[in-house]
Amino acid sequence: MKHLKHIALLPLLLGALALLAAPAMAQDADFGSLIRDLSSAIGGEDGGTDGAASLSGRIIQMFALITVISIAPGLLIVMTSFTRFVIVFSMLRSALGLNQTPPNMVLNAMALFMTYFVMEPVFDDAYETGLRPLIQNSITEEQAMIAISDPFRAFMFANTREKDMSLFRDIAGQADPDVAPTNPEEVEWRILVPSFMISELRRAFTIGFLLYLPFIAIDLIVASVLMSAGMMMLPPVIVSLPFKVIFFVLIDGWYMLAGSLMESYLPYAGGG
Repeated sequence: MKHLKHIALLPLLLGALALLAAPAMAQDADFGSLIRDLSSAIGGEDGGTDGAASLSGRIIQMFALITVISIAPGLLIVMTSFTRFVIVFSMLRSALGLNQTPPNMVLNAMALFMTYFVMEPVFDDAYETGLRPLIQNSITEEQAMIAISDPFRAFMFANTREKDMSLFRDIAGQADPDVAPTNPEEVEWRILVPSFMISELRRAFTIGFLLYLPFIAIDLIVASVLMSAGMMMLPPVIVSLPFKVIFFVLIDGWYMLAGSLMESYLPYAGGG
């Protein structure tokens, strides 16, 4: 418990030190000197010694860890299946004509847990090949970062269109952009991530378009019936809403949609 308390206090201590050192950074703008001063103040080591260098490295690692934690929601969106799920659910709600039902919290939670279901092999492989050896001090931090990122790279590569990757490879000026890469290691992160995002958006909008079609047909049928009955002052949306909801329930829409979305991803062959 004592070690856990110390670990929990480290970010607060570093944040306070960063605030106190802000004027100094503004004056001389020397980040290296700031790190050396922090190392000397915390560890009591003189600058240039092995102890000060080790402590400086740990401080930099802690700043990097805090940065990664702060951008974790963004990584969740751009490197997993979350984008496709949440967009499809939002378009389904619009197609049904329901403004706030289900609420955003419910849709986001369902998309999050379905993302975990799809990405679990990737998470397991990243843990077995990267995080666990790092905890056991079997590999260095640099090797762990590569081992952790490789499963995500393979997942995104398997679910990205070649056309989208060719677009960014052409813009980047890489040789032979028309020749499709055969393995994930051939694609840089700056090309793979936006290509994966474009592929996800395209597939999500395609599924959303297919979801809209039956509900538009119900709206047209209801509008035609109301016009024939001379009830032109009654909004067709109000009358068609219960029919669209009961139609979606009768065909077991949530079951079909969730199953189709999760099966739309190519299975990830983990190496862990």
